[in-house]
Amino acid sequence: MSAPIQPASDPPPSLGPREWRLRLDPLLLLATLGLVACSLIAIRGATADDWDGDPLYYVKRQAVYIGVGFVLMYGLSRLDYSRLRELRYPIYGLLIFGNLFVLAIAPETRGTRAWLELPGFNLQYSEIGKMLLAVALAGFLVERMREMGRQTTARVMLLGLLPTMIVLAQSDLGSATVYVVGTLAILFVAGAPWRHFAGLAALFAVAVAFVLVAAPRLGVEVLKPYQVERLTSFMHPSENANDAGYQQEQARIAIGSGEKTGRGVDGATQTKLDFLPEHHTDFIYAVIGETYGFAGCALVLSLYALLIWRALHILTIAKNLFGALIAGCIAMMLLYQLFVNIGMNVGIMPITGVTAPLLSFGGSSMLSTFLALGLLHSINAQARDTASSKGRTAIFQ
Repeated sequence: MSAPIQPASDPPPSLGPREWRLRLDPLLLLATLGLVACSLIAIRGATADDWDGDPLYYVKRQAVYIGVGFVLMYGLSRLDYSRLRELRYPIYGLLIFGNLFVLAIAPETRGTRAWLELPGFNLQYSEIGKMLLAVALAGFLVERMREMGRQTTARVMLLGLLPTMIVLAQSDLGSATVYVVGTLAILFVAGAPWRHFAGLAALFAVAVAFVLVAAPRLGVEVLKPYQVERLTSFMHPSENANDAGYQQEQARIAIGSGEKTGRGVDGATQTKLDFLPEHHTDFIYAVIGETYGFAGCALVLSLYALLIWRALHILTIAKNLFGALIAGCIAMMLLYQLFVNIGMNVGIMPITGVTAPLLSFGGSSMLSTFLALGLLHSINAQARDTASSKGRTAIFQ
C-alpha cells in the first residue's frame, strides 16, 4: 500500500521580477538614485564659489539630507501603510497644529513665516505637511466612500482648504497650491463626478478675481505686493524690472545658452557670475540647462518621467482604495511641483517658490519627497504580497 499523501505546505513567498528582498521597487529606486545624483552634480558646480573656504558646503549638506531621506524611505516602506488609516485624526491634527505653531513662532524670512530654526537645520513644516495631508484625506475619504456625493466632496475640500489657508497665511504660496492640487487629486482618484470639479473651478475663478481685483480695490490685502508681482510677471518678464521678472529672464538666458551639450561648469557664466539667483534651489533646472545643455535637461526629464510612471503604476496595483488614493495624491503632487518648477524656469509659469523634487537643494523638500517615496514602496510591496498570496491560494484550492 502506498503511503498516504501528505498535504502540501505553502511555499515560501516568492518575489516578483520587479521587487527585491528589500521590498523596494527597483525602477522607482533607479529614478530616485538618478535624480539625487543629478542634484549633487549640479549643486557642486553651481555653488563652488558660494561659501568661502568650503566649495563643497552645499553638496555635503545635500548629501546628509539624502542619506537621512533614504533611511526614512526604507523604514516607511517596511510599515503596513493601511494602519495609518486608523491614525487619520492624529495625523490631521499634526498637520493643522504644526502649521499653526510655525505661523505663531517662526521668524519672518524673505517675507514668509514658514521656517522653524532648529540646530543646524531650518525646517519648513508645510513641506512635511504634504504627506500628512495625503494620508489624512485618504483616510477620511475611505470612511465616507459608500457614495461619492456632493456632501462628501464638499467635506474633503474643506478638510483640504483649512491647512491650505494656514499655509497661505505663512506667505508660502507654493506649498498652499500643492495642498490644493493634492486634495483635488484624491477626489479625482476617488471618482468624484465632473460636475463637482466644474463647480470647484467656478469657485476658484471667483476667488482669484476677488484676490487679485476686488479685494485690492476694497483696501483688503490678501496677497502681499511682491506675491502679486511674482504671479503676474511671467506674462511679460522683459518689461519688468522687479525681482521676479529679472529671475525668469536670467533663467531663460541660462537655459538657452546651454544649447545641445552645455557650456560646462567653468563656462556657465550665468551661474558662476551670479546673474542667475537662487541657482541651487528654485532655478536648479536652469543651472542644468546652462551647464549640460539639452542633453542634461533631457536626462533629468527622463528620470522624472520614470518616477511619475512608477507612481501611477503603483496606483493601479494598490491592494485597497486607501493605498490608491495616497499613490494618486503623491503622483499628482510630484507632477505638479515638477511642472511648476520647470515652467517658472522656462518662463511659462509664475514664480511661487515650488522646488524641483529630489533636485533642488533643501532638507525639508528632500525629506518630504523621500517620505512620499517610502509610502509608494510600501503600497507597491503590499500589493505584490497580496497578489502572490492570492496566486498561492488559487493553486492549492
